Amino acid sequence: MPPQTPLSERALSKLRWRTRRGLLENDLFIERFFTRHASCLTVGNARGMYALMDLADNDLLDLFLKRKTLSPEIARPEVCEVLDMLLV
Repeated sequence: MPPQTPLSERALSKLRWRTRRGLLENDLFIERFFTRHASCLTVGNARGMYALMDLADNDLLDLFLKRKTLSPEIARPEVCEVLDMLLV
């Protein structure tokens, strides 16, 4: 499926479920992301978010707080775009 394809309601629901985290601080960033962007998310955005969700909670929080940058292994354009959206 092309990255710019709009995310279906079912796919959005699955993405929301997958983004539940163990740290409240992460959940706050993620909930704000969905509040702002849920209506316009694409398949590419979902792929980027899934890649971020594979990180450990503390590593994810370090990205959100800009204490660390993305590692080269996951710093694909779709991941960078979603991280930028999360930090706005």
